[in-house]
Amino acid sequence: MGQTDDIKLSLRVSVYLLAENRLLRDTLARLLRKRSEINVVGVSRSSETAKAELISSQCEVVLTDCFDDTARGDFLQDLLDQTSGIKVLLFGMNEDPDVFLKAVFLGICGFLLKDASAAEIVAAVRAAARGEATCPPSLCMSLIQHLSKKRQEKLETSDPQSSDRKTLTPRQLQLLRLVADGKTNKEIAATLNLSQFTVKNHMRRVMRQVEAASRHDAVSLVRATGQLTTL
Repeated sequence: MGQTDDIKLSLRVSVYLLAENRLLRDTLARLLRKRSEINVVGVSRSSETAKAELISSQCEVVLTDCFDDTARGDFLQDLLDQTSGIKVLLFGMNEDPDVFLKAVFLGICGFLLKDASAAEIVAAVRAAARGEATCPPSLCMSLIQHLSKKRQEKLETSDPQSSDRKTLTPRQLQLLRLVADGKTNKEIAATLNLSQFTVKNHMRRVMRQVEAASRHDAVSLVRATGQLTTL
């Protein structure tokens, strides 16, 4: 065997094919075996019975359409957890953003739709071996939108303005301290030289701001933030 043949052999991609439909499985296996750059190291129908064989095959890429239910998803997750460097390429999939996102979070490297051609499947296998991902542009956009939405939700959660809505003024804290001391609105009004109407308005505003159900609930919520200790 010459040097060129050695190089070609070293560049071959080892693939394990896992498919439910026998006709599809046999047809795809024959197609892949005709490719000099692809070495089909195993073909099976059942994911569970094939698990040990698949792992021992030390394949680089698992080409499978088995991603319809939780059991199969768990199988693929176990496979990715147990084998370092293995790449899972899904084919025959529906154009479903939710299923696609689930597969991405699982750790797959490719997602091919039902109308993918044989040439596209072979190209995806090659891409997987190179460490590249393959997915439909429309679903790729779904992933971008999902990540963008998650980032926005995170920003809103940590938005300083959100915290500011829970930060009370010195006057509001003064009122709450008096509430904490057990004083009624009438007593607070007398202490601060305000009308009872003004005191009630202040308290309603505070309760709305901290989302409290009562005056004493407002005291507990604000005390938990540490603001009352500043008085």
